[in-house]
Amino acid sequence: MAALKKSVLITGCSAGGIGAGLADVFREKGYHVFATLRNPSKLPSTLSKASNVTPLTLDVLSPDSIANAVSDVTRHTGGRLDILINNSGQNLIRPALDVSLDEGRKLFDLNFWAPLAMIQAFAPLLIEARGCVVNQSSAAAYVPMAFSSIYNSSKAALAMGSEIWRREFEPLGVRTITLITTSVKTPAFERIEKPHIHDSSYYFVIREYLERLADGRLQEGAPDARTYALKVLAEIERGATGEIWVGKDAGMNRFAVKWFPQMVFELILDGFLKASGELAKVGQVMKTRR
Repeated sequence: MAALKKSVLITGCSAGGIGAGLADVFREKGYHVFATLRNPSKLPSTLSKASNVTPLTLDVLSPDSIANAVSDVTRHTGGRLDILINNSGQNLIRPALDVSLDEGRKLFDLNFWAPLAMIQAFAPLLIEARGCVVNQSSAAAYVPMAFSSIYNSSKAALAMGSEIWRREFEPLGVRTITLITTSVKTPAFERIEKPHIHDSSYYFVIREYLERLADGRLQEGAPDARTYALKVLAEIERGATGEIWVGKDAGMNRFAVKWFPQMVFELILDGFLKASGELAKVGQVMKTRR
């Protein structure tokens, strides 16, 4: 009997994104790829036409959709899954005072609770295969970036959760990788909702600055999704576990986060984002109101 191909399920495989890049390199490597996304029409043709790719419609916020995906994978593999990559996620740039709590909860649902729901649902298949879970967190988890508190906090929750799950899954024979991703060149910023600041907001005076934060400038000089994906694949295949920093200047960013005093790190961050000057404008407006 021929040996079964190793299998990988990747969430969020829309064209141009990190998920599609990962799916492509796993496809080329000979894995059977379950490329999942909410809207199948957004799957790139390289994946939709490949013989070793099974596209699946999957909404990671829907328990029924997740259950259907488990059934589909089980039918194809006989009840095994070698690698689960929780890649789906979303950004949000907005002052905390201007974020509705429902909006914030929805982001946490997608960035934190959905990966756990996927892990719980696919655990029997992963344990059967002595497989690997890969959780897509972000360097944002470690960065006190003004106007990004909800997104950064959701990724911090995932980073911590993933590292705790790593310890819990180890005796079950399942390896866990936490991707701490820095900038990668993708259409992600084209897809996020631009921060529309109401004229009643304390931050209305810097609304143009807030809109520019969502224009993709943070991706300048970043590797493309394929380059990123090749690095991730190499880490998975070498048996890596725990936090793996990948993306633009990943090593330098990791060193700065781990070893620079917080004051120094925040000064470097401000040199890039120029947030202090913008916050000072808000302060000046507040003084005129007193």
